[in-house]
Amino acid sequence: MPRPSSLPAASNRRRRHRRAARHAFTLLELLLVLAILVVLGGIVAVNVVGTGQAANADATEAQLKMLKSNIDMFQIRMNSLPQSLEELRDGPSDAAKKAKWVAPIITEIPKDAWGNEIDFSVNGNSYELRSAGIDGQKNTEDDIVVTP
Repeated sequence: MPRPSSLPAASNRRRRHRRAARHAFTLLELLLVLAILVVLGGIVAVNVVGTGQAANADATEAQLKMLKSNIDMFQIRMNSLPQSLEELRDGPSDAAKKAKWVAPIITEIPKDAWGNEIDFSVNGNSYELRSAGIDGQKNTEDDIVVTP
């Protein structure tokens, strides 16, 4: 005959084991949750990467428009277009125009959002500001261009 003190202990162990078994996750449930998280993570990653590139393009376009305003200011002050972006910072190289120079329009020459130099070209009374875009190659379809 079993001892009366051991019956309640064995019965309690069985109850705890059944309770623990009911509260645990199966391997299939864990794999299903993991698969869902991987799919959601992939979707988020694709959307975040695309948004970052669009933000860089918008920031570069804003930078080019700011430079356009600075060039227009130079043109009003000096009655001519600068020959380079450095003239916005350092002033004109021509001695006659240097006498009119009051102060720098910009303190440093900016780069685009990808760290590339901004191309400035003058053609008569017109000019063009160009960023090479994400690929860093000029005259490709991803270039960002601002003209007057």
